[in-house]
Amino acid sequence: MPAPRILLIACGSFSPPTPMHLRMFEIARDHFQQTGSHEVIGGIMSPVHDGYGKKGLAAARHRCAMVKLALQSSSWIRLSDWEVSQDDWSRTMTTLKYHQNFVNNYLNDTNGTVNEIIPGWLPSGIRSRRDTIQVKLLCGADLLESFAVPGLWQEEDIEEILENHGLVVISRYGSNPEKFIFESDILTQYRKHIQIVTNWVPNEVSSTLIRRLLGRGQSVKYLIDDLVIDYVLKNGLYNSNAPLKVKS
Repeated sequence: MPAPRILLIACGSFSPPTPMHLRMFEIARDHFQQTGSHEVIGGIMSPVHDGYGKKGLAAARHRCAMVKLALQSSSWIRLSDWEVSQDDWSRTMTTLKYHQNFVNNYLNDTNGTVNEIIPGWLPSGIRSRRDTIQVKLLCGADLLESFAVPGLWQEEDIEEILENHGLVVISRYGSNPEKFIFESDILTQYRKHIQIVTNWVPNEVSSTLIRRLLGRGQSVKYLIDDLVIDYVLKNGLYNSNAPLKVKS
């Protein structure tokens, strides 16, 4: 019997996208290939809406353009601009539900009458099998730990994400997500829906670090994709063209 099929989706700012944003997908796919528990048929990067209002958030059109450039080297990870095309910010649960419902409808619509326009994030050939495809949320351990931040997540959202989709958590070497799960009643309840994958090759390059270096007029070459760097500089994002002010 073939392994169950899953589609990995990562939601985030991607301002700008870093190699680690893409590496998470590769690490997760390697894990599932090695265990044989699931078949990863595709990956989705879903940038957050401008309405999220996070500090350092470039306009959605720029973030989508940078994600597209970063993904040129990938044959299976794709951009979804559904979130950024909505009227306002969408909760992660809403984004997961949309993509899951679209996949379900597409698989059930064998006559091609429901979904006339196929979005770019949908993997090709998924109708070659009649079984279902589950959309799972791919994230770092920091998102898992954010579930405990008061007021940040709605409890019903956490429960629905865990029950209907599940988490694939990429954890740093030396971190202890198991302890965090143990200390959370709701995470413990849905422990079997949380897949923890250890990243054995540390990469501490974050979007925050990239923005800081750019704002200081320092080089970020070899830290992010050259195409992304060119785009940032061409469009003057993150104060990259501003002269560095040094106190005398």
